[in-house]
Amino acid sequence: MAAEEPLVSTTLNLRDQRDPNLLRINIVGLGTIVRREIRRVVRIWVQTIVPPAITMTLYFIIFGNLIGRRIGEMDGVPYMTFIAPGLIMMAVITNSFGNVVSSFFSGKLHRHLEEMLVSPLAFPTIVAGYVIGGVVRGLAVASLVTVVALLFADLSIVHPLVTISVVILTSMVFSLAGLLNAIFAKNFDEISVIPTFVLTPLTYLGGVFFSISLLSPAWQAVARLNPILYMVNAFRYGMLGSSDIPIGTAYAIIGVSLIVLYSIVVYLLNRGTGIRT
Repeated sequence: MAAEEPLVSTTLNLRDQRDPNLLRINIVGLGTIVRREIRRVVRIWVQTIVPPAITMTLYFIIFGNLIGRRIGEMDGVPYMTFIAPGLIMMAVITNSFGNVVSSFFSGKLHRHLEEMLVSPLAFPTIVAGYVIGGVVRGLAVASLVTVVALLFADLSIVHPLVTISVVILTSMVFSLAGLLNAIFAKNFDEISVIPTFVLTPLTYLGGVFFSISLLSPAWQAVARLNPILYMVNAFRYGMLGSSDIPIGTAYAIIGVSLIVLYSIVVYLLNRGTGIRT
């Protein structure tokens, strides 16, 4: 009896076939994944959309209202206004990451992912479906947190295109990061390690609550190693018109992060890494 053909080999053979309907299949597949991800977010909106708004409200009350009164202004704007873009970006980062890592790992756990991987769907199509789902949740949370921010701060969007592009690109980056975490995770405990011990510290040190101009030159150099610093400052530039980082440099860092994470994720899926728990 011939040995059973491995999952990845079977998948690659299916994708090598020159099916004229392959494009249509991938479009339908992408739409199916995106609809499923959106339904998942909307179905439990009390858990996916509302809690970030409540958390950010507490940040505005504690850091913006109570502590902000003592600080006064930062970079020429009231402290409450200064931290608003950073808090919005924090919500986008954590929710985009959390949405994809939990959804993808759930697919691994219940064997849904294996069914997709042995279908004619291309790996980029599968990745795009999960990323779009993460972006949708990130934008939904960002919109709600922005409404909350308007209750506490006088916000105006100085550069609309920069604001929109940065929030979408950042959401894509951390959706891919969530996908990467889910690939290597073996249980639900492991999908909380990165958010707790990596993502949260980097976010707090990413210029959300302070300007890096307050730091010494040595610590400024250390802070510039944090990619979240560039995303927060680019978003702040779009909303307030001020930034500690050149906007071109920020876009370059975001672009490189996006390309690197996408390449790694597609490569790992192509190898079949982390498909089974």
